[in-house]
Amino acid sequence: MDMSCVDEVLTCADPERWQPGDSWLAGGTVLFSYGTDITQGPPRRLLDITEAGWTPTLWRCDSAGEPVDLEIAATCLIKDIFEFRTSGPRVPGHGDRALPGLDLFAPACDSFVASWKIWNASTIGGNVATGLPAGPMISLLSGLDAVALLWGPRGSLRALPVAELVVGEAQTTLEPGELIRSFHIPIAALTQPCAFRRISLTERGRTAALIIGRRLGAGALRLAITGSTRRPHIIDLGPDAAHAATHEGLQAAIDEAVAGVWHDDIHGTPQWREAMTHRLGAEILTELLDPAEPHPRFAARTTGDITMTRSTR
Repeated sequence: MDMSCVDEVLTCADPERWQPGDSWLAGGTVLFSYGTDITQGPPRRLLDITEAGWTPTLWRCDSAGEPVDLEIAATCLIKDIFEFRTSGPRVPGHGDRALPGLDLFAPACDSFVASWKIWNASTIGGNVATGLPAGPMISLLSGLDAVALLWGPRGSLRALPVAELVVGEAQTTLEPGELIRSFHIPIAALTQPCAFRRISLTERGRTAALIIGRRLGAGALRLAITGSTRRPHIIDLGPDAAHAATHEGLQAAIDEAVAGVWHDDIHGTPQWREAMTHRLGAEILTELLDPAEPHPRFAARTTGDITMTRSTR
């Protein structure tokens, strides 16, 4: 779509050059499809960061050479993160070390329900900065405890969990001129057993509910609820949490966290999204903690239209 409001496009990744009325441009798939910046209105200038030269993915290590986290540049393309499990760099010093969290990358990318053209243009940072409830990179990064590194004018630098960066539909806590530089997924999150559930109102339609769960330890579970809510919600269950890792505890935790504020649009009513969130959460709890005793209501089949294929490594 033409953007008649734009007077100038600059190749720039320097927050010092940002001016009121500017919008950062990465893949631009949402920006150009809407013909405006849905987070702040029609832009006067576009600051294109795609030529910044940032390495798409990088393992960061401590002084002893032990991996600390996986760094993903804001300009990393969806196709690159989709292929990371098979073609990305191995964990330094660990060869084919089992990283179950990498199995989440492919189904999260599939949740775009988009063509290869989108995968070759859309960026991780752009998807997060847009702040849409159905943003699959928001789901993936929230589910893996990722932290966003933010650059701002006058040398400002801060780090914020992705689950706290997105606060509503097309709403984030990004300050004027602030830019997402990268995302950092802790190695511990990638080594933990995980589960993925997603559902849409229509076959291969826009995400209506997406939950990622991770087993933190014996009897402990963390779930990231997205898609069905206006912003990500992180729920902990287990001995050290407010609610036990049981089906009753899960239901109470979801109700308490979301507090009835479910997303409402043409892709699903709040009541249906709430029901699906409870069902998908129960399936994840069963899969990760108690596969021998599934919830009696949800024992018949696995819900969801996009599934997670587990690697052998």
